Amino acid sequence: MVKSEHVQKPIYTIDGLLFVSRPSLTEDLPLPNTSPTPPSKEGLSNSINQPLICYKPHNQILNKTNRMNKKVFICIAVAAVVLSACHGGEQGQEEQVAHNKTMVVQAQDCVVKENYPASIRGRQDIAIMPQVSGTLTQLCVVEGERVRKGQVLFVIDQVPYRASLETAEANVEVAKSSVATAELVYQSKQHLYADSVISAFDLQTAKNSYLSAKAGLAQANAALVIAQNNLNYTEVKSPSDGVIGTLPFRVGALVSPQMPTPLTTVSDNSVMYVYFSMTENQWLSLARRYGSKDAALKNMPTVELVLNDGSQYSEEGKIETVSGVIDQATGTVSVRATFGNKNGLLTSGGAGNIVLAKPQQGALLIPRTATYEIQDKVFVYRVADGKTLATQVVVSRMNGGKEYIVENGLHAGDTIVTEGVALLKEGVRIETSPTSPSKAGLAE
Repeated sequence: MVKSEHVQKPIYTIDGLLFVSRPSLTEDLPLPNTSPTPPSKEGLSNSINQPLICYKPHNQILNKTNRMNKKVFICIAVAAVVLSACHGGEQGQEEQVAHNKTMVVQAQDCVVKENYPASIRGRQDIAIMPQVSGTLTQLCVVEGERVRKGQVLFVIDQVPYRASLETAEANVEVAKSSVATAELVYQSKQHLYADSVISAFDLQTAKNSYLSAKAGLAQANAALVIAQNNLNYTEVKSPSDGVIGTLPFRVGALVSPQMPTPLTTVSDNSVMYVYFSMTENQWLSLARRYGSKDAALKNMPTVELVLNDGSQYSEEGKIETVSGVIDQATGTVSVRATFGNKNGLLTSGGAGNIVLAKPQQGALLIPRTATYEIQDKVFVYRVADGKTLATQVVVSRMNGGKEYIVENGLHAGDTIVTEGVALLKEGVRIETSPTSPSKAGLAE
């Protein structure tokens, strides 16, 4: 049997493409393995009527195949990574379980402690001003010294005032002698008038001289009192018990009653007045609670004082007065509370915060540890369907910020996470380990 050989068809190259005459259906089509040569005009004309098949060179086909295989491989690898990541994330999320403590929010009665900025004043702050002019010769106290009523604080030069006193005393004696002389003359005139020796005019003149002498004596006595007082005023004394303030003047300073700066200030610190303000609505709420203003002042509980360093004052105070006028500029009323000051810890001019206890019913209390803040907004993690759900809440602080009263965002019966909220995320499964509701702040 003779094996038929394939007849080589014309091969042409145009722009890197191979054109081969289409074989018959019974012929095998071998791929060209030799570099084709450009067709001649004659060869092209001879095969112009035969169908052509286009081939790319073998190396180009292999290169394209390799590139396609690389692309397919890369796509498969990327898809595998994505699917693996998604599957791994889902698997990790499903496996993530938190064991944070939780609590069921319950409505309860509590005592809300409201803070009010306050200023501390002595019961009596007295500015010590001199009543006579002169030069300071003595400073009898030091700053911060506790003094008693009537104690000498300063001494002003007494020499001119002693001289004035002596002059006044001499004038009194002269006036007394003038009165005595005028009295004798008047008495003698009376006898002479009774004997019809002198006229009524002479008698009346003697009487007028006597009355004038008595008036001069009264004036001399008044001048004596003034001189005596001025001398006494040279010793500046404390008008009450208290503590000495600053001493801006020293020995040798010229002082007078008209100077703007006092010699010092004596503060009666045995009892301290603490002033604070509350809004009209807050005061009306207190008045309604007790029925009237007088009843509120009588039955209002004691108040606490937190000092400027954050420490709590050991003694409790009592609200004594409430201003009857509302400040139109601030819309507040001034309230005064009284505190004892046996140890002298409170000083006039200090500052602090008044803590006023206010009972509240049906409050939703949560611990501060159950909250976190984002851009000044407070959030909690509420447990819904066994998973965490970030929930924004509106709260007010109490008990020094250790607890919050939820005003909006939660309802009684909601379960929230109370610890480790900073490390939680939304959608984490929680295995609840409930804690009892907070008892801090409950009314006794």
